Amino acid sequence: MMFSKVLIANRGEIACRILRTCRRLGISTVAVYSDADAGALHVEMADQSVRIGPPPVKDSYLRGDEIVNAARATGAQAIHPGYGLLSEKSSFARAVQGAGLVFIGPPPEVLDALGDKMRARRVATLAGARPVPGLDEPLAAEGALDLARDHAERIGYPIIIKAVGGGGGIGMQVVESSDKLERALKTCADRARAAFGDARIYLERYLSSPKHIEVQGLCDASGGAVILGERECSVQRRHQKIVEESPSVAPFFRGDEGAARRRAIESSALSIFRSARYVGAGTCEFVVDPHGDAFFLEVNARLQVEHPVTEMCTGLDLVEQQLKIAAGDVLSADLARGELARRGHAVEVRVYAEDPAKSFAPQPGRLARVVWPTVADDLRVETGFRDGDTVTPYYDPLLAKIIAHGNDRQGAIDRLDAALATTVIDLEGPKSKAQTNLGFLRKVLASEPFRSGTYDTHFAEALAKSDKPTS
Repeated sequence: MMFSKVLIANRGEIACRILRTCRRLGISTVAVYSDADAGALHVEMADQSVRIGPPPVKDSYLRGDEIVNAARATGAQAIHPGYGLLSEKSSFARAVQGAGLVFIGPPPEVLDALGDKMRARRVATLAGARPVPGLDEPLAAEGALDLARDHAERIGYPIIIKAVGGGGGIGMQVVESSDKLERALKTCADRARAAFGDARIYLERYLSSPKHIEVQGLCDASGGAVILGERECSVQRRHQKIVEESPSVAPFFRGDEGAARRRAIESSALSIFRSARYVGAGTCEFVVDPHGDAFFLEVNARLQVEHPVTEMCTGLDLVEQQLKIAAGDVLSADLARGELARRGHAVEVRVYAEDPAKSFAPQPGRLARVVWPTVADDLRVETGFRDGDTVTPYYDPLLAKIIAHGNDRQGAIDRLDAALATTVIDLEGPKSKAQTNLGFLRKVLASEPFRSGTYDTHFAEALAKSDKPTS
């Protein structure tokens, strides 16, 4: 039986997006907010709202105890964690279940296996996938320099340092040589501790000129599992995605050999989901070198920021599917048989309050005027902001996701660019007009590497540097 009331343990555009599906399904909603978000759109949209603390994330949106208390006090039956924050914390999922509530996401034991990047590598290996060469055990945040140097020499420079307990590119550090290792270890550990409450780190080989390909899966508690296609997420800055599309048009996916390679990556993802006994919506991420050799990267055991491109190509509402699975439903017969037809092409851009000319530095300020493009069947806008709202320095400066669909890739790109051309964002910074990446996103869409599908994970930052004036 479907839930009658759900608490959304998140903020911003993802909270608003989940709220819309709940409203369509007739589910009552509860929002949580920090003092900085007291007047936020997601609070206004929800049927009820509960304050959970002061602005810093660690004192509010990471307070699992306060969130569970809010759910119990308001009579919510389930908690949807959104993405980021507590979404992959097995301790939070257990606390939710311990309070007699339903966690809308994978079971705690699955989060134990996949939310921790080290354990996920072992699951993937047992399922027959090849992880990126690297460590299979985490390093402590302190006192691990000598050990890290030994491992880095064995793996081979350049390496990348990552947080064990988090995602979204937060804290990642690329290290070219041993003399830069100590500072990078500390930086990654400090950021991981602040963002995820977990300072453990690990090392992987850093692949040059890779593509970032992820595969969307959907699994029920009875063993039903289906792959909903792949997404290309190689337009990144600071290891975080800013443009995503589905399907990928990477050169190694072209022709009969490319089709076989796509099936192999999807099969690998399905094996990983089944090996982990996954339940819910999840994503297997891979990095693929220019020759088409794919390496398992991690499992995002949650909804992804870029899930709308899959929704627009499949006609599915993944949040609705999450709710149904959490309520005990099994996948529909056509889904279970893998008979869902994909249609056309979809592209998503993330609109940020940031300055690409200054290494994409965040730009807090007040939104004096915002005009989003008109929503249509072939265009979505996911946002948590409107006129008068403030972009605070406490949270990620994502303003909106704008997603377009077309019968083919060119049609989707043209539709999206036209929508961006009508978007107006006047952001007033503390001292002067602040910047967004809106113009930069249009440059990405117009660039030859993007148009040809040959871009890699370094492309966006190189494009931003090429736009800087020379002295």
